[in-house]
Amino acid sequence: MASNQAPSKLVNESIVEFLTTEMVEAMVRTIKDDAKAAAERDPNGNLNDGAGGPKDYSEGDEAMEAVYFKLEMIGFRVGERLIEKISKDRMRFTDNLEVVKFVCKEVWMFLFKKQIDNLKTNHRGVYVLQDNNFRWFARMAHDQSSAESVKKVTPYLWFPCGILRGILSNLGIPSVVVAETSALPACTFQIKIAKAP
Repeated sequence: MASNQAPSKLVNESIVEFLTTEMVEAMVRTIKDDAKAAAERDPNGNLNDGAGGPKDYSEGDEAMEAVYFKLEMIGFRVGERLIEKISKDRMRFTDNLEVVKFVCKEVWMFLFKKQIDNLKTNHRGVYVLQDNNFRWFARMAHDQSSAESVKKVTPYLWFPCGILRGILSNLGIPSVVVAETSALPACTFQIKIAKAP
């Protein structure tokens, strides 16, 4: 290596996967603990559901909504910064389809060491990205089509949804990104480009 070159910084891939897994688990745990603590601070000192019964936060929709919001926003910030690094030496994009193709090829390769498996569009601002072997699901223990497994892995899709939305936002494309899975380890990301006013 020449003396004027900075050494390249490498990060072990499994560390990134462990960090992502723990980030989701910690977010779920802290949101549910915060919700339970708030309920315990009831003026009467009772832990209740508003109807006098005990409140169950194990699968609360409000708690999971808060987890979604936090994970998606963390992903959004990561995506905004990530695209600056990946696209700094690239010419400007000419249209939305070119941006989405760049995400499917270059960004996915950077994040997951593979390109997206399938890209579909209706040419009206909706793009569907299919990954048949989503890398962050590969090492998870799960039943391939079990509804319980699908429910458990859904929070792990919220962070990459935020990454995609952050990337698109930083490239000047406001969008909504949702993800779903029905047979693990495959997943689908749907990008809806917001119409210009």
